[in-house]
Amino acid sequence: MGSLDGKVAIVTGAASGIGECVAHTLAARGAHVVVADRNGEGAEAVSRAIVAEGAVSVPFEVDISQEDQMASLVRRAVDEWGGLDFLHNNAADTRDEVIGRDGDVASMDVAVWDQTMAVNLRGTMLGCKHAIPQLLARGGGAIVNTSSNSAFSGDLSRAAYGASKAGINALTQYVAAQYGMQGIRCNAVSPGLVMTPAADRNLTPEAREIFQLNHLSPRLCLPQDIANAVAFLASDEASFVNGQVLKVDGGMLAHMPTHAQFIAAATG
Repeated sequence: MGSLDGKVAIVTGAASGIGECVAHTLAARGAHVVVADRNGEGAEAVSRAIVAEGAVSVPFEVDISQEDQMASLVRRAVDEWGGLDFLHNNAADTRDEVIGRDGDVASMDVAVWDQTMAVNLRGTMLGCKHAIPQLLARGGGAIVNTSSNSAFSGDLSRAAYGASKAGINALTQYVAAQYGMQGIRCNAVSPGLVMTPAADRNLTPEAREIFQLNHLSPRLCLPQDIANAVAFLASDEASFVNGQVLKVDGGMLAHMPTHAQFIAAATG
């Protein structure tokens, strides 16, 4: 994996889960990392852990849906280290009171829809908006957005979440199209199920079996799998990758819908 020595990076949603793993991975490969999250105490804890490992990091508490706070987040990186090279727009509103009420379209609570779009989609746009001038000032840079397989396939619930992630896919291509010739690369990673500590705690054995049957890989996704993909897209090794949505899902969306049933029938 290419070195990120001296690169200045921001990771949102970095107090836990995928974002925490990405922050550690970027820092371990030499980047100076702003650990940004709505959970300020969590961001501080992750940043302290990175520093304890001998890397460079500062925390920042932010609500990504608020433009003034996103502008301040980018300024924090620039003031601390003189510029910005990489942004990972990872944060999403996954609180139980939001995503737990994100159901089918006919019963959709408009407040849940609006909150989901405000954080997941508007927050990602605001990150891009305020990062792009700083990336341009460095002669270019990279943005990676966290999408989801929910953007590509319908499901029985989480319609707002899926729609917000589909919007992120489009936004990713628009940023690449508008700023690629000026040296900015914008890509997205699309996970399926990721076995974060929270998912590992909450997933029932029955649900785990269903998910495993629908993967082509012999195991489920770990946060490090996503972090490795993000670090690659942030590095110069991905210098000719732009405007892409990379599925990091163990082949979850790569097979026919009947695949799992045939596997189950064959194995008894």
